[in-house]
Amino acid sequence: MKDQPKQPITNEIAYINLVFRVHPALIWACLALFFVQCSTDKGPPNGGLFLPDGFEAVVVVDSTEGKVRHMAVSEDGYLYAKLRNSSADGSIAVMQDSNGDGRADAVERFGSYRTSQKWSYATAMRIYNGYLYFSSELVVYRYKLKPGTLIPEGEMEIVFTDDHPHGKHEHIGKPLAFDDDGHMYIPFGAPSNACQDPKRTPGAPGLDPCPQLEDHGGIWKFDANKLGQTQKDGVKYATGIRSVVAMDWNSDDQNLYVVMHGRDDLLRLFPNVYDPWQSALLPSEEFIKVTEGSDFGWPYCYYDQIQEKKVLAPEYGGDGNIIGRCDQFDDPIVGFPGHWAPNDLVFYEGDAFPEHYKNGAFIAFHGSTNRAPYPQSGYFVGFVPFENGQPSGDWEVFIDGFAGVDPIVSVNDAHFRPMGIAFGPDGSMYVSDSVKGKIWKITFTGDKDGFGLDQLAEMEQRKTFTHIRTPDRIADNLMKDEIAGGEKTYYTYCSACHQKDGGGATGRFPPIANTDWVMGDKERLIKIVLEGMEGSIQVHGETYNGVMPQHSFLSDKEIAEVLTYIRANFENNASAIDSMEVKKIRNDIQASSGQ
Repeated sequence: MKDQPKQPITNEIAYINLVFRVHPALIWACLALFFVQCSTDKGPPNGGLFLPDGFEAVVVVDSTEGKVRHMAVSEDGYLYAKLRNSSADGSIAVMQDSNGDGRADAVERFGSYRTSQKWSYATAMRIYNGYLYFSSELVVYRYKLKPGTLIPEGEMEIVFTDDHPHGKHEHIGKPLAFDDDGHMYIPFGAPSNACQDPKRTPGAPGLDPCPQLEDHGGIWKFDANKLGQTQKDGVKYATGIRSVVAMDWNSDDQNLYVVMHGRDDLLRLFPNVYDPWQSALLPSEEFIKVTEGSDFGWPYCYYDQIQEKKVLAPEYGGDGNIIGRCDQFDDPIVGFPGHWAPNDLVFYEGDAFPEHYKNGAFIAFHGSTNRAPYPQSGYFVGFVPFENGQPSGDWEVFIDGFAGVDPIVSVNDAHFRPMGIAFGPDGSMYVSDSVKGKIWKITFTGDKDGFGLDQLAEMEQRKTFTHIRTPDRIADNLMKDEIAGGEKTYYTYCSACHQKDGGGATGRFPPIANTDWVMGDKERLIKIVLEGMEGSIQVHGETYNGVMPQHSFLSDKEIAEVLTYIRANFENNASAIDSMEVKKIRNDIQASSGQ
């Protein structure tokens, strides 16, 4: 057995709530020193997950305060989990399973860093060349790992700092990938939806050429072993890539791969071009093979997985069908449906799973927030089989059941959302959840030689569920019953972000339920609809960083109706808003801007 860690295990139950499963004949003593909760409840089979026949899942930890993002496992089998935010106790949770039952029995925190920003995009966690690399929103750090030691003993080093101004920047997460030649790859997400000017104004054109492509919207290559770098120390490796959280180096074919987050707001920005069904499904989340010098077309183009072609973005004259200049850009190797939120990508190099999975790509789809009026989609771990650097078959559902409900009407209905993927030295898989910080360990206990289509058949049936299948334009429309007035406007233009229940989406879209932002100052509320809103705001003690585009294309009557509707619903109780109040504020805005 490895030496036990020198540092004391944290006694903060607020950070880690361990669940011990016990044999009926044995009652474990709860260690009061560590406030560990004991339980005789074995819970649902496989921790509530659905897996291919022959696979099993065990819950490593039931919940982790700090909400787990990406993970990595050391050669000692220690599981390191990057938490969404840093605190005095650290930004990393490290877990040890000393008795081999798959469940964590020691948990500590470390790696605290100071940040003045209010974003919550900290995500990366990778082990490379004996170092544990991780990131905040703008900084890449690392620790030197010492074999047999749970917590690194050396100082935290700063490898890279994003030194751009980031007043209202989107897509600033810093996932990481490392090749086999000492290079580190970092994406620089685009600071807009589609390089519009003005930003996210309905119908506004995109800048052409887009100046944001100079230092954003792409991936840069750096020296993995050099400290104190900024973007100027790297080399632009590829461009035309809007936003990346899922990224990995494929050692089998020596290439970088990412699954890109596609653009948003087709309906809200171009209601004369797209209907709600198209906006729910498009554009594709592109699984792309990134080679040096490749260009995937953002912001000028997006991939339509239904038509299986790249089409011109509406900001540049597209109508959903025109190809135009898009034939000059690189296509994805797989086009997944829109808004599935691919948040981790890891190629499998182990030998514990059946041969079918060798060198294939596992993808954690965090799940959509903005598919209303259709059910939310994603919320599963997918798999793409690979051979010779290309997909060798259709994508598969590898793990499902995270959401716990189907259909998923609002993102807040989902019990869990898969976020990170990591593999241990024994070839087992770990999957994290961002809602409660739950982590599962996946192992294969079946017949490797007999694994085939029969074992995959049940998972293939999962594709018929509403959170995975392509929704029927009419039958799956959650608004198909007749509604009118402010309610109809809300479910057409607002519920995609704020959700059908008004509960919003953690970190991105604030709730409108029971809040002074809705029930308070009428003028402020009307201006938000007419002018849009950017930057961090706090609602019910939580910070949100989404961007709300202006909805000035709505008439005074429509704005008055929808605001009256939300002020009288979603646990709100405030007076109505009249169309004349909207008209006055609209005129004041136009007068002050010289329109």
